[in-house]
Amino acid sequence: MTPKSPKSPKELKTPVIPETAETVPAAKAASAAPGPSLRPPAPLRRLLSGALLPLLLFAAGCSGSSSAADDHRPVLRVGDQKGGAEAVLRAAGELDDLPYRITWSTFTSGPPLLEAVDAGAIDIGGVGNTPPVFAAGAGSKIAVVSASHGAAAGEAVLVPEDSPLRRTADLKGKRVAVAQGSSAHYQLLASLRKAGLSLKDVDLTLLQPADALAAFTSGKVDAWAVWDPYTSQVLQSGRGRILTTGDGVVNGLSFQVAAPAALADRTKAGAVGDFVERLRRAQDWVFRHPEEWAKVWAKETGLPYEVALAAVRRSHGTRIAVALDRAAIASEQEIADTFAGLGLIPRRFDFADYVDTRFNKNLPPSTTPARTYGKDSPR
Repeated sequence: MTPKSPKSPKELKTPVIPETAETVPAAKAASAAPGPSLRPPAPLRRLLSGALLPLLLFAAGCSGSSSAADDHRPVLRVGDQKGGAEAVLRAAGELDDLPYRITWSTFTSGPPLLEAVDAGAIDIGGVGNTPPVFAAGAGSKIAVVSASHGAAAGEAVLVPEDSPLRRTADLKGKRVAVAQGSSAHYQLLASLRKAGLSLKDVDLTLLQPADALAAFTSGKVDAWAVWDPYTSQVLQSGRGRILTTGDGVVNGLSFQVAAPAALADRTKAGAVGDFVERLRRAQDWVFRHPEEWAKVWAKETGLPYEVALAAVRRSHGTRIAVALDRAAIASEQEIADTFAGLGLIPRRFDFADYVDTRFNKNLPPSTTPARTYGKDSPR
């Protein structure tokens, strides 16, 4: 049944967007959380499927105007998602005058990107706070090299506009959709724990975002744990409201993750350092130009401009570059220990073993508050 709303609900279409809280794939409509499956098959063209096919890249390009044959600059191979690093760097003017050449490979989400890092197919790529935990738990060859901290308001548990659910404790016995191994998965777990519940107290339905959106709007689930821009998409459409957010329960971190082999090469390591600096400046540009970036992002992903702008102001534009410090490592260790305790990753490990702090420079602590747009921040 389609949820009723006092507003005029707009039809929700699934845009081609980056999964900034990148997911570990799960079987559709599973009713209980199985152990992690790192290589399930799925059609490559479904950009939101989260299929782990890292070496089958559906798009690649380079940043320079010279042909690869004539360009003798060193090459940095970067993993990206639609509307991700390449788009924001280009919009901010940070791809001009590169001392190296970038080849871009586009992935559906963070987990396949990190499989490509592990396989040596790319040198670096950006992911959310949970894919590195699952990759490290699987023994992948990865090194987290930079971090940013953003507002967690975009990570939310959504319910239909006319839902009788009013507080997190009301989720007991209800059907909740979430993508397995995603930051939303952890946010749901932490929110339930804060309310005195566990994942066993809800009817967990493991769905990737495209399928979860359909289930949510058709009334097949009672709630949906997800991240921006899906949160903004549902709110802007009038189809749902926020039950609870990640504020105070998740760390709001995202990372750039590199291949150890690239870091062992002096030339490549220099390019990695320059690349993360350009990303930091580009993020500053996004914060200062939310409307301009929202237009670019909407064009890149198919999001309506209003949804893109709301997501920028709610979460994406609030990110600030921070240090990979003890607090960040401890926060990720807590996520790792939680998922290991649930049997969702195969082993316990020290997250610090997968961190390289050489690019920290004089960055502020990871606990530095996220940026805010003040009165212009979406509610």
